Amino acid sequence: MTQRVIHIVFAGGGTGGHLFPAIAIAERIRELLADRDGTEIIFVGTRRGLEYRMRDLLGFPLRLINVRGLVRSFTLKNLLVPFVLVCALLKARSLLNEFKPDIVVGTGGYVSWPVLKMAVWKEIPTVLQEQNSFPGITTRQLASRARRIYLGFTGAKEYLHTNAEILVTGNPVRGTIFDGDRNAACAEYNLDPSKKTILVLGGSQGARTINQAVLKSLKNNSLPAGYQVLWQTGRRDHKDVAARAGSKASSCTLFPFAHNMRNVYAASDLVVTRAGALTLAELTACELPSILIPYPYAAGDHQRKNARDIVNRGMADMIDEGELNSIDLLVKTVTLMESEQFLKMKSQLAKESKKSRSAVDVIARDIIELIMDIRREAVENNRGADKTANSG
Repeated sequence: MTQRVIHIVFAGGGTGGHLFPAIAIAERIRELLADRDGTEIIFVGTRRGLEYRMRDLLGFPLRLINVRGLVRSFTLKNLLVPFVLVCALLKARSLLNEFKPDIVVGTGGYVSWPVLKMAVWKEIPTVLQEQNSFPGITTRQLASRARRIYLGFTGAKEYLHTNAEILVTGNPVRGTIFDGDRNAACAEYNLDPSKKTILVLGGSQGARTINQAVLKSLKNNSLPAGYQVLWQTGRRDHKDVAARAGSKASSCTLFPFAHNMRNVYAASDLVVTRAGALTLAELTACELPSILIPYPYAAGDHQRKNARDIVNRGMADMIDEGELNSIDLLVKTVTLMESEQFLKMKSQLAKESKKSRSAVDVIARDIIELIMDIRREAVENNRGADKTANSG
């Protein structure tokens, strides 16, 4: 008997925090269903999002919808949002009619809303993967109509009003993220393998406040012998930061952005970073202690909530951005790395990493099982309808 092809739509993107979890889940589903005759997976994104810039590396077909989010400050562009959303809903309907998915997986970002909303209207099953401890607006609005919700943080539960089954799985990361090569990374970034490496991250565009704090520390000659800094400045400020660091950065390797984070992580002993959900999941999977500096203007203050969860579990320390003016960031970092607290962080991370690494497998297997359950339900409903018709 020929197996019916499984069709899955992934709706999410705009930033890596929404896109990479979707890729991780989709890749694992494809691996688990490799023996089936047919599995078709497509991604839906926007031309403005990271998914479009990465379309040749995505590994899955990408379909585009023209949609944008609200600008938080008042702007005339916001007056166009209702019109744009209606057009996006119509495009989503056309796409779903054409592809006929068994399920739609939403991972957040403004592109996910019209696809998930139309799927709900068309009674196509949906599942949501929420990365942050404060759920995004799409998750909050559509949780009540989802079949499953997979959470990265337990604390997100309190913001959801739904009868859907909620699984606290942790955030999914790609299996390749924790198999980096330290020696290869040291060679690539001109690092001394005998020194301890502090990795400074600020995202693809950089975190200007963090960059300024590191520059201040270098000016104070705060980096002792035996330590080095691997510093992702972000594309926006790279030239300016490199020029200002000058000769003070002799123990630093500066780079604008890295796509191959597995080797960057492998070369590192501690990470100074914002508190985005995906980064925290990757650090946990790679057993890397961190100093977290939450972005204070994140929606719902979700970065601070993310950071507080990780700190309370003993895997990181946290600094409020406002404190950076009154402390020496590298002095604080080195002090932590030479303390007993650092050893306790590493011990706790070793315990937590297994769950973090397995999250993607748990989610992928559950989605496959859910699809099979939905198909069985459809068969049983059809049989019931046939019996009713025959008895009449």
